[in-house]
Amino acid sequence: MIRVMILLLILVASTSCSELALLASGGSVAISQNAYAKAYGALDFLTIINTEKDIKTHLYESVQHADK
Repeated sequence: MIRVMILLLILVASTSCSELALLASGGSVAISQNAYAKAYGALDFLTIINTEKDIKTHLYESVQHADK
């Protein structure tokens, strides 16, 4: 009975560590994606100010031009 309890405690402790590691690694991905989103937003804002069109509109028009 004591062996089973020790085994269960080890199992619970080891799964908690892996969940914490998974959450920590997911947090760094969210931070990096947030930085990319901010950079894209700033670039899109500057593009709109200079050309009065956003990046998606420029891309859409260039794809349509390439098809013709």
